[in-house]
Amino acid sequence: MKTTNKLFVSCEQAKHICDKNQYGEASVLEIIKLNIRLIYCKVTRAYSKRNTKLTKTLKKSNIQSFSSSEKQVMKQRLQEELTK
Repeated sequence: MKTTNKLFVSCEQAKHICDKNQYGEASVLEIIKLNIRLIYCKVTRAYSKRNTKLTKTLKKSNIQSFSSSEKQVMKQRLQEELTK
């Protein structure tokens, strides 16, 4: 019979928990498991660091998107230019 330790997670599980943690969706137990994994796993630490950096960059970027009506106007203009 295989025994598993409930506090140790695989690298893939830790990455998933890290993603959830970035969006505030991780439970307290998952955060504890992630922190334990971060102590001894360089790969997970690097992933967490890159994930945090990406999240901060996206928040700072102030990305704005077009509304659906603006997109439609752009498509029409593009089609007009292509038919010339």
